[in-house]
Amino acid sequence: MNDILLVVILLSVLLSLASNSLGTLVKIMAVQGVMVSLLPLLLEHHSSMGSGGLIFFQVMILIKGVLIPGLLYIALKRISIRREIEPIVGYHASLFAGLIIILLSVFITDKLHLSMPSGHELLLMTAITTISAGFFLMMSRRKAITQVIGYLMLENGIYLIGTALTKHSHTVYVVEFGVLLDLLVGVMVMGIILHNINHAFDDIDTDLLNRLKD
Repeated sequence: MNDILLVVILLSVLLSLASNSLGTLVKIMAVQGVMVSLLPLLLEHHSSMGSGGLIFFQVMILIKGVLIPGLLYIALKRISIRREIEPIVGYHASLFAGLIIILLSVFITDKLHLSMPSGHELLLMTAITTISAGFFLMMSRRKAITQVIGYLMLENGIYLIGTALTKHSHTVYVVEFGVLLDLLVGVMVMGIILHNINHAFDDIDTDLLNRLKD
């Protein structure tokens, strides 16, 4: 089951790099958020988790899989822009870059020789892929909302890194939960900024911000 979730996460990364529909990107991030939040529940060292831990991860699923994508969807409806038309890097090239990122992640994971719980190598590889793809999405797209989605993917990768390296129970995710709340506030603020950019320029292309003067 762990491997299935990791494969779904990797597929979500590739689909996000190949998609030009902003609505589809939000849905992909919702699925990825749910998969990332479910993964720690299935790890062997979380098998004896109490009711408090289960509630904690349910809240994580709610925030990552429902609340944050819901806020992005509302922002998308308000700005009335459906597609990323002219990315800095084309979609076929982005998909090819995603495959290269996966291969590099396998190589990096093999060379790190980290002390990890048994069977976490694929998890670490997926984490490195997700972080790298998030950076790539932020740098290769012009629309502000796509860059926000890249940032969310980056945060999911960081969460997976912590999951791969930890040998303890859910209590180690308290810090991640605090970061996630900050991220939630950031997404809410970004929704306001997106609306203001769209109102001023009738678009959310961040290149238009170069026109601003003191």
